[in-house]
Amino acid sequence: MPIRCNVCNKSATLKRPKTGDALCKDCFYYAFEEEIHKTITDANLLTKGETVAIGASGGKDSTVLAYIMKLLNDRYNYGVKLVLLSVDEGITGYRDDSLETVKRNQVQYDLPLKIISYEELYGWTMDAIVKQIGLKNNCTFCGVFRRQALDRGALLLGVDKIATGHNADDIAETVIMNVLRGDIGRLRRCTAITTGTDGALPRCKPFKYTYEKEIVMYAYFKNLDYFSTECIYSPNAYRGFARAYIKDVEKIRPSAIIDIIHSGESLSVKKEVRMPVQGVCERCGYISSNKVCKACVMLEGLNKGLPRLGIGKTHKERRKMEEMLSERGSNSGSLSDMASLDSALSTTDQGCDMSSFDSDQSLNSNAESSCRHSISDQSKCCNNERHASCCGDRNCVTIEKITIFDKKVDQKVIDF
Repeated sequence: MPIRCNVCNKSATLKRPKTGDALCKDCFYYAFEEEIHKTITDANLLTKGETVAIGASGGKDSTVLAYIMKLLNDRYNYGVKLVLLSVDEGITGYRDDSLETVKRNQVQYDLPLKIISYEELYGWTMDAIVKQIGLKNNCTFCGVFRRQALDRGALLLGVDKIATGHNADDIAETVIMNVLRGDIGRLRRCTAITTGTDGALPRCKPFKYTYEKEIVMYAYFKNLDYFSTECIYSPNAYRGFARAYIKDVEKIRPSAIIDIIHSGESLSVKKEVRMPVQGVCERCGYISSNKVCKACVMLEGLNKGLPRLGIGKTHKERRKMEEMLSERGSNSGSLSDMASLDSALSTTDQGCDMSSFDSDQSLNSNAESSCRHSISDQSKCCNNERHASCCGDRNCVTIEKITIFDKKVDQKVIDF
């Protein structure tokens, strides 16, 4: 005997992973959409007259989010303007294909689209970063750069808020990761449905209580156009181990995902525990709990040939930088500690505040004047520690900097 829909008594098509209810397609669509609408209204995620950027990657989550947001905006008259915002990390064979899906979504949903790239913002692509750092810890770079890139792209668009496709599985994974890391600061805010209210742009998660399996089922039954290939650099990601753990627990207890989220929401920290104080980066002006944000530290490491500089709290790469600093200090006498290094780098590193430069020409002239070698000589140069073997001058500016300055960075990005 066929299983009947629990709502309308028609023949059931699926069993909801979240509740276990047997539903037909139409009842599933309605339940799925109404739950997201309730999440949006209960948390006051949207305000009439706002412009909201939807983080669009071409994957199932962002594609369904764009479809649902447009549908509910029309159905319930939210009165918001929606735009698609994509970040091109520069991953050949993955992101270039997924962006084609985003471009099709733009036409299908009739929404404006803005694509901003790592190369445009930082002078690096993920392919180039992976060549430097290897397949371990590369997701750390991508995560840090992507968060900042979304905010910068949104500011260029002049939007009021960013909506991301983070689902219940993603948030539960983040809770587990922060527990394993002992990261109390992030553990307190990782379950928040809206973040960044004290920064430049708030972010909201309409899918906070929506299971990943149900998003896939909705996209499948609605025949939505999305890109399903996994990132070629993600198999070794730390999150993958948390995801595998969550899936194993979910097999035994389907409600485990929501239970973990509720546990994260209920966590409290003792008053005597010192929490990071959020401020702004001295170089780029982005929100940071340190004087220099993680993105700028990572860019410093990449541009100096020490890509692991930004990985970990106290790393041996920082000692390498200090040793290089002492060597330079003995020659020039002007660089004596890390603070003076930060000051010296603030006019050359891509991650710093470059608003003092008037044009691309001044950028190029500044870079060229930093090194006495010709461009042809510089093209042979490696990074700092190996300069002696290629051009004999350890004070030679790295070829990465020359390359970045020659790329004619968008003035809007420079003025950011």
